[in-house]
Amino acid sequence: MPVHVTRPAGPEEVLAGPAVSAGLRRVERRLRSLSASSRLPSVSRAVTRITGAGGKRLRPALTLAAALALGGRIDRRTVTAAACVELVHAGSLVHDDLMDGAAERRGVRTLNAELGDARALVVGDFMLARAALTALSSLSRPVAETLAATVVELAEGQFQEAAELFDAGRTPESALCSVRRKTASLFRASCLVAHPDGQALAEYGERFGMMFQILDDLLDLGSTAELLGKPAGNDLRQGVYTLPLLTAVRGECADLRPFLGRRLTEDEIGAVLARLRAGSMAEETIAHCRGLAADAVAALPSGIADPEAAEALHRLPYACLDRAESLLLR
Repeated sequence: MPVHVTRPAGPEEVLAGPAVSAGLRRVERRLRSLSASSRLPSVSRAVTRITGAGGKRLRPALTLAAALALGGRIDRRTVTAAACVELVHAGSLVHDDLMDGAAERRGVRTLNAELGDARALVVGDFMLARAALTALSSLSRPVAETLAATVVELAEGQFQEAAELFDAGRTPESALCSVRRKTASLFRASCLVAHPDGQALAEYGERFGMMFQILDDLLDLGSTAELLGKPAGNDLRQGVYTLPLLTAVRGECADLRPFLGRRLTEDEIGAVLARLRAGSMAEETIAHCRGLAADAVAALPSGIADPEAAEALHRLPYACLDRAESLLLR
């Protein structure tokens, strides 16, 4: 008989309590409305195609959980804020795919592959601008400013990463700086826009976002296409030298340094991945991320209004860690 391996609960499952799940259904409706809001039907179709392609909706779920934690309820304002967060996330992915020249994302053709680079670029711009404009008109100036400032950080983080492609001199500190800007900033914003007292969860969101991206970078090096459902080693192919790789190369895998600074063949990528997996890269990165998880949980305020939200926010970082460990090739 086949053996069925039960994977640990993922972050989206930890946040799938009744209140958040009901809130996410409202977010989906709001997101569809925002996606179809262009005066040009072709733009609305393109945005709807992107936002309707699925995804775990982790960032808007975090907004909803943060609202429950700080205020005890999810209202119309919270739903709109969560939809704006997801619109920023989706718009940033359009730009990522464009910069990477990616033809597919999660098995679906990217917008740049479907419409061409020029139209994909302006659709991504529309999504980012629509999120900020909606926040300004339907929420508040501080929320709009938070989202706009986050878009600035996303752009800076992506620019920094692009400027350091195939840079053999890239440092772990520079990689961390890019992660903070291109990923953690939106997780922080997901908490900030949830409630007028969202600042109380800002550090939690940032630490969790840092850990989330570092684990994703680790899986690209330490897992397989079969386990991930997508090709492994893509960062190496594209010349993105992430924290797990740079830390390993500075330590026990110093012999891999000649592989940095140039494009690699598929055989070379396989050899680099095998060398990394044979060492302690995974254990060292997981230990670093456990520290970030502990810091995130320690940053949670006392007296959280909703017990369900409190439990979910405590469990969330560790669920990500457990899921990542289950996907690593040991």
